[in-house]
Amino acid sequence: MRVDLYRRPENDGQFSYLVVPEGKEIPQEATNIDWETLEQNVELQRTNEDEIGITLDDAENQFAEKGYAISSVKRLNGQGLSSH
Repeated sequence: MRVDLYRRPENDGQFSYLVVPEGKEIPQEATNIDWETLEQNVELQRTNEDEIGITLDDAENQFAEKGYAISSVKRLNGQGLSSH
């Protein structure tokens, strides 16, 4: 599943992540938060769930429910994301 990935800083160097289906805009109810673009056209798959901060199953469930997904706060591991 291809997605666009955004993040926002939280406390102590941690981040929350917003994931939207590729090419979709951030939904209006989530635009009041200062999301910064992390990467676009990312392939969300089981092998990069930890890096992105959300599981494929959780993202799919949230997409079905509200059209976007928000991760729990995770510490960025310092490795760049790569598009596939």
